[in-house]
Amino acid sequence: MTAIPYRSALIIGAGSGISASLARVLRSAGLSVVVAARDVEKLSPLVDETAAFALPVDASDAKQVERLFVETDALIGSPEVVIYNASGRVRGPIAELDPSEVEKAVAVSALGAFYAVQQAARRMLPAGKGAILLTGATAGVKGFANSAPFAMGKFALRGLAQSAARELAPKGIHVAHVVVDGAVRSKLRPDPNESPDSTLDPDAIAQSYVDLLRQHRSAWSWEIEVRPWGERF
Repeated sequence: MTAIPYRSALIIGAGSGISASLARVLRSAGLSVVVAARDVEKLSPLVDETAAFALPVDASDAKQVERLFVETDALIGSPEVVIYNASGRVRGPIAELDPSEVEKAVAVSALGAFYAVQQAARRMLPAGKGAILLTGATAGVKGFANSAPFAMGKFALRGLAQSAARELAPKGIHVAHVVVDGAVRSKLRPDPNESPDSTLDPDAIAQSYVDLLRQHRSAWSWEIEVRPWGERF
């Protein structure tokens, strides 16, 4: 199997699901990894398990994202892989939503992704190499009732991914958008006994990201979908 052609990775919006699986698989492949989140204390078990580095960040703040990249540079060198997994959610009827909360949610999902892509591009362009993977959702393809802010952020994320891919791919930087089209399995949300694999296994999702990183540039994917085989929605 083709080896991952990168040496270091930064995962923004880390937690116990997809990003934790990504940290494990990338560390097992020999990459140096930084995981970033607002609450780094919750990342302690993952750091102990993988020997990844943990750094704090509020992804909606451009200055904090810039600082995150500077601190990452000092720990593992300029990251050759950047994965943006952060998102903001506010649910409720449109007529009742708090505009300030909507602004915060969209800022995390969309503006934070732009800040991360910009910082990544500034480092990858001189090297002519790198990968930027953006975690999308069903809501980036179709909006749902009572979930307008999430759809707004994820639609914007998808547009960013498409624009960045067209701009950066010819310069050696692989940009891809991953549509996670379904519920992600967790200890709090296991599959029902009568319906195995009805949710997405985070380890399997992480493997799809790794498959993207292994692609040859003559056939890069710019967008993929991962979805449960027993889909009912």
